[in-house]
Amino acid sequence: MPALAPHPDRLFPADPAVRAIARDLYATVKDLPIVSPHGHTDPAWFADDRPFANASSLFITPDHYVFRMLYSQGVALESLGIPRRDGARVETDARRIWRTFADHWHLFHGTPTRLWLDHAFHETFGIRERLSPATADAIFDRINEQLSTSAFRPRALFERFRIEVIATTESPLDDLAQHAKIRASGWSGRVVTAYRPDPVVDPEFDGFRDNVLAFGALTGEDTSTWKGYLAAHRARRAFFASMGATSTDHGHPTARTADLDAAACQQLLDRALAGKALPEDAEAFRAQMLTEMAKMSLDDGLVMQIHPGSFRNHNPHLLSAFGRDKGADIPMPTDYVRALKPLLDRVGNERGLTVIVFTLDETSYARELAPLAGHYPALKLGPAWWFHDSPEGMLRFREQTTETAGFLNTVGFNDDTRAFLSIPARHDVARRIDCRFLATLVAEHRMDEDEAFALAPELAYSLAKRTYRL
Repeated sequence: MPALAPHPDRLFPADPAVRAIARDLYATVKDLPIVSPHGHTDPAWFADDRPFANASSLFITPDHYVFRMLYSQGVALESLGIPRRDGARVETDARRIWRTFADHWHLFHGTPTRLWLDHAFHETFGIRERLSPATADAIFDRINEQLSTSAFRPRALFERFRIEVIATTESPLDDLAQHAKIRASGWSGRVVTAYRPDPVVDPEFDGFRDNVLAFGALTGEDTSTWKGYLAAHRARRAFFASMGATSTDHGHPTARTADLDAAACQQLLDRALAGKALPEDAEAFRAQMLTEMAKMSLDDGLVMQIHPGSFRNHNPHLLSAFGRDKGADIPMPTDYVRALKPLLDRVGNERGLTVIVFTLDETSYARELAPLAGHYPALKLGPAWWFHDSPEGMLRFREQTTETAGFLNTVGFNDDTRAFLSIPARHDVARRIDCRFLATLVAEHRMDEDEAFALAPELAYSLAKRTYRL
């Protein structure tokens, strides 16, 4: 059988002299703890510490990076065990799901998903044969056998992966019971939440009106009034902070912000709650809420993350049949210079505020984002995210932003994953690419070697910890 043996110099430069520098830099950061400030992992994993059920439910069904590729080649999501909204039958045989995955393993040649999965198979499970239809059953059994042991429970893996802290993301309507359970357990692992208010700040979100009413009932505020609605946010943000949150997270279609007066805001809220908001009203409401969230962050210290530029749930068939977040989020051109100006006019010069902007639009790196972050004290650049969470994307990010924003106006690596086992692999890829970039600067005499060795741990660990106040 073809061997699975990831090369120790993978992703390093082909030039031997530069590769040697990258190798030496990587040796200083490869074993640093992981700071994961934007995970989509389920806090119940760590609260209950139950064994993961099987290889398919661990690697395939929760990971849109995996099943979106299979879907693009005609594989039905039902055959992968993805639950349907109508409760119709889907495949429940985990071994059959795994075999379907293995039959299509060739689709992942050259993709970051292949790097992450090979890393997890080899480093976490000790697998030494490449996945294929011929090896599928043996690898499935090997993974399942290990998952049944205490060493492969979520908390044990958390510790084995050297995760120092991970932030999950929850709705303002979440009671954070799983986080409370983690705290009460006495376990030393640090799992914190992050405030993700999309269900109550996006008038186009399913059930927006009911969500806002529930928001009011939860906080004891009259959320039909602009004043009460903002007070409800402040109350829930304070509760999230009491449960360890250091950040908020905002997944808006665009980066548009606004700074309207209270009367105009009340009118937008009225139309949204009455179900009469036009698309432009919804956009204006979201834009105002980004500015309101930034002002609240200035008061309570929560780091603000903005993830614009994704046409979410682009495929209406999948949205109708399977629900949100099924791999159909597609990048769009995004304006930042004009869109962020109302927010930056209000709070951009505040040194005590941190607003991290992510993007799916690579064309904005050098033209807009790097100059903005290279000027405004409140603004920082998040790393390449989602589609560009890849070796090439990471390199492009560094190449296009460093000359204007430098390194310290970025925030280190930020994994955006629903697949727990890919976290150490993603961080390993990021550390290798950053060492490659630094090594190139040293080899071209654009940076001294001691400066590169000082920067490498910043990019791998310290920047994320410091920026997110973790």
